[in-house]
Amino acid sequence: MSASPTSTAQRRIETIQAELATLGRLRPGSLSQQYNVCGNPTCRCKGDPPQKHGPYYQLSYTWRGRSRTEFVRRDDLSAVKEQLRNYERLRKLVEEWIDAGIELADLERQARRYPQRKRTPKSRVSTKSRAAARQS
Repeated sequence: MSASPTSTAQRRIETIQAELATLGRLRPGSLSQQYNVCGNPTCRCKGDPPQKHGPYYQLSYTWRGRSRTEFVRRDDLSAVKEQLRNYERLRKLVEEWIDAGIELADLERQARRYPQRKRTPKSRVSTKSRAAARQS
């Protein structure tokens, strides 16, 4: 016997909620590599061809209406990348939760609108016999 669509959607929501609890630290934004030129006129970054300083890692994000940029130390790079992945996973899970919630609400509304009727077995009288009985 297969599970009802309602219970399937509800189980999916419960699975998403459990997965959300395991995410760990979160951080929005995007990480980029930056190369800089310094102010020393005899530095290699001014040469031909220039050998710029870097890479430096920069995190850019907007949170609560404010744009921010932070440099990330090489030692912190793996932790920041994990936090960014966790944040993206959070966003994806929230979208899935909303999709499942909408599906569940639609299924519940349909169940209220069209309740399952108990089906009675059809009689074995042919259609012609029923039509003849109505005419008499």
